[in-house]
Amino acid sequence: MGNEKSMRRAAIVITVASGMMIPFMGSAVNIVLPAMGKEFALNTVQMGWILTAFLLTSAVFLLPFGRLSDIIGRKKMFVTGITTYSIVTILIVILPGSAAMLITLRAFQGLAASMIFVTGVTILISIFPPSERGKVLGINTACVYLGLSLGPSLGGALANYFSWRSVFIVTAAMGFFLMFYVPLKLKGEWADAQGEDFDIKGSLIYILSLSAVFVGFSMIPKTSALILMPVGLISLILFIIYENKKPFPILKADIFRKNKTFTMATTSALINYSATFGVAFLMSLYLQNIKGFSPLHAGEIMLIQPVLQTICSLFSGRAADRKDPQTIASAGMAITTLGLIMLIFVQKDTPLPYIMAALGVLGTGFGVFSSSNTTAAMNAAEKRYFGVASSLLSTMRLVGQIISMGIAMIVFSLITKEAAVTAENSGLFLHSMRVILTISAFLCFIGVFLKTRKKAVNAD
Repeated sequence: MGNEKSMRRAAIVITVASGMMIPFMGSAVNIVLPAMGKEFALNTVQMGWILTAFLLTSAVFLLPFGRLSDIIGRKKMFVTGITTYSIVTILIVILPGSAAMLITLRAFQGLAASMIFVTGVTILISIFPPSERGKVLGINTACVYLGLSLGPSLGGALANYFSWRSVFIVTAAMGFFLMFYVPLKLKGEWADAQGEDFDIKGSLIYILSLSAVFVGFSMIPKTSALILMPVGLISLILFIIYENKKPFPILKADIFRKNKTFTMATTSALINYSATFGVAFLMSLYLQNIKGFSPLHAGEIMLIQPVLQTICSLFSGRAADRKDPQTIASAGMAITTLGLIMLIFVQKDTPLPYIMAALGVLGTGFGVFSSSNTTAAMNAAEKRYFGVASSLLSTMRLVGQIISMGIAMIVFSLITKEAAVTAENSGLFLHSMRVILTISAFLCFIGVFLKTRKKAVNAD
């Protein structure tokens, strides 16, 4: 019993640290993007690629790594990911001499992050019983949002008093701590599919196909997008046909076809992140380049959203243990829609209290949605496919984030013609921002109605 309690404490520590680390980096990079843009003379599309390169590799490797973690062990995959992530993060501080090098390293950082994404939650739910999943997933989600909360404030302060590179140094330090802590404190491996084959060929087809779709989407309206996207989509269809013939596929189609709760939960995650992820990118540029605030001041203003996400996710996680998590998630999506609609009306001279109120509504909605949606998805999954289920849910989130950034870059390309964001061309930027937020609000409104009538059933 004592060993079990010790394992649970270690799992919570790992959840807190890893759950904070990557979101902290993500939200801090949003704040320091203008500084990075000035150093490397980047336009809005190139700055978007600093975010998108990370998201792209994270998304395409999630499913293969999720399946591999079920076979070789989730702790082993986690340690490999945290080690690689920490090393690449330090290289970002040392090596970049150009935008191309910076974007390349961010892509490798995303690959390593995918190993962490697919194992952090699965280790947690492998240790805790189904009756406590909502609570611990709420803690996990709160840690994610705590990292998001620290990103704008701490990241802004680091950039203000030191440089944008200091954000990466702090993140790497957290990673190196976990490199040593996990093998020392967490005993066990959790390989529920041990002995099954890993489909290397199918994984390569999946990675290349999804990459073609994402890269093509981000290049709209260029001609090359008309080649890459159809090729990628056709390849994905062939991948699904190929996987159906494999005895040990990396993607088990039945997890969608025979499990409506899981399908609705993952689709809701896709829509929610497609609608919301680009907001931090837009608001960072708006507050610093249009309003003229420092990174520190901009970070303090943006802090309200992740703080409310942190608080609300704790309550919604506990509520999801007692009530239908899908209903709670739908309510969160509705509140998020309201927050996006409020941001559509932001102008150059909009008072800060209004902007902060809109971000607060958005944070509340996102916090209510996220942990309850995760609980619904994981409760509907079979134990032996926890790694695949977690990776699919994370993939949907990251695909949503890529779509969100893709929408932003497409709109900027069409309206601003890739011009830099300055006070002089604020009209073009604000018009672009309104178009992006209108699309986002419409997507989120659709997501309100995505739920099954049947409650999720614990799959243990």
